[in-house]
Amino acid sequence: MMTQVIHARLTASITELKKSPMDTVLAGEGEVVAILNRNVPAFYCVPADVYEHMLETLEDIELNNIADSRADQKRIRVSLDEL
Repeated sequence: MMTQVIHARLTASITELKKSPMDTVLAGEGEVVAILNRNVPAFYCVPADVYEHMLETLEDIELNNIADSRADQKRIRVSLDEL
């Protein structure tokens, strides 16, 4: 079996999750919980606010990449009245 990195401080088994999903989420105290199947991460239980922050960060990275790719383009001056 291959060694695998677990990207969470807290883990729970699928059995524990099935027994009490909300207790598993609350045990994470706002952090991600790795859900293990036979001691291998099957998925991550991510609180809504953490997930939303991740999406916002990814969007910011994407927008920065777009801006960086356009940094060398010729600038066109436009007045507010023209918009």
